[in-house]
Amino acid sequence: MKAPATTHPLDRTVLRALQRRSLLLTRDWSTGELDTLLALAARLEAADRAGRCPALFPNQLAWALFFDQSTRTKSAWAGAAARLGMQPTIVDGTSTQVEHGETAAETGAMLGMNAHALGVRHDLILGEGQRFMREVLRGIDDYLAATGDPRAVPVVNLQCDVDHPTQTLADLAWLRERFPEGLAGRRIAVTWAYSPSYAKPLSVPQGLITLLTRFGARVTLAHPEGYTLMEDCLESARASAREAGGVFEVSATMDQAFAEADAVYPKSWGPYDLMRERVEANRARDRERMADIERRALERNAGHRDWICDERRVGLTRGGAALYMHCLPADIGAEVSPGVMERARVDVARQANKKVYVIMALLAVAKQPDLADRLEELLP
Repeated sequence: MKAPATTHPLDRTVLRALQRRSLLLTRDWSTGELDTLLALAARLEAADRAGRCPALFPNQLAWALFFDQSTRTKSAWAGAAARLGMQPTIVDGTSTQVEHGETAAETGAMLGMNAHALGVRHDLILGEGQRFMREVLRGIDDYLAATGDPRAVPVVNLQCDVDHPTQTLADLAWLRERFPEGLAGRRIAVTWAYSPSYAKPLSVPQGLITLLTRFGARVTLAHPEGYTLMEDCLESARASAREAGGVFEVSATMDQAFAEADAVYPKSWGPYDLMRERVEANRARDRERMADIERRALERNAGHRDWICDERRVGLTRGGAALYMHCLPADIGAEVSPGVMERARVDVARQANKKVYVIMALLAVAKQPDLADRLEELLP
C-alpha cells in the first residue's frame, strides 16, 4: 500500500529546536512543531514501506516502563525502536524498585545511566502519571548534567493520566490522510461508550479534545452524567477552539454528537468521581478499596448500555458514512456493534499503525543532530 504524501515540509529550524526534546503532553509543543513531527512521521512511513527505513541509532537501548496493560503501544514502541536500529527493552513498571520506595527521579537517573530513550505508561491514577514522568525526566537530565554525559535521552509519554500523545498524534496523522484538505470545519465526535471490562483512563478523550481543537476541528464531546473529564483539559479545548476558529461543545447525548459527524471516536472511560477516589486508595495501597472502586465503576457503566456505536447511529453521521476510529481494543457488542467494527476493521488497524511512525519521529528529532541532512543522505 502506498504511503500518503507528506503535506507539511520538514522545517529545518523547527527540527533544530526539537533536538533533545521529550514529549510529555501535546500541549507542550506548538502546532508548527507538531506539523513538522507528523511530516517526518509520514516520510519515515514512506521509507519503511519502501524497505529503506534508516537505522539511525544502532546498538542503542530504548527502554520502556509499563505500569498498565498494553498490546498496541508496546508493539509500536518495539517496532519503532527496532526500525531505527535500537534495542527495545520493555518491562513491567511494577517490577521496578518504585514499589519499594525508589523515587521517580531516582528511577530516571538509574535508567538514564544506560538507556538512550525511555518510554513510560503510567495512566491509571489521576494526578500520578504525568507527575511521575516529569520527575523521571528530571532525574535523567540531572544525571546527564552531573556526569557531563552528552547523550540525548528523551522521555516519551506512552500514556499518562492526562494525555496519550503517541495515540492522539497517530489519530491526527490518520485523520489528515483521510481528510487531506485539513480538519478545519470537520465535525468529530469524541463520545463515551459502554464497556463491561474495566474503568478505563480518561487520557484518550482528554488528549483528543485538546489536540484536534488546535487544528480547527468542530469537536463534540458526549458522555452521560458523571463521566466528565479533567477541567484543565476541558478549558484547554475551549481555548484552542477559540484560537483556531473551531468549535468545542459538550453534549449529554450520543445521537447529538453523531449528527452529521465526519468522524466518530466512541470510547469508554471511568466515572470521574470514582477515578478521583482511586487516588486515595492508591496512596494507601488499599487493594480491597481499589477492587471495590472498580466494581462500582463497572456497575455504573452498566446503567448506560445504550451508549453504543451501532448501525443506526452511524446512519446519523454525514452521508451515513463517518470514519469510525478507536485506539483499540474495542469492546465489540458494547462500545461498537459487530457490524460497524467489521466494516472498519482494516481502517482501525491502519490508524493504529501510525503510532509506530510517530514514535520513530519523536526519537529521531530528539536524538539525531542535523536530521534533515542525515535523511537526505540516507533517503535521497
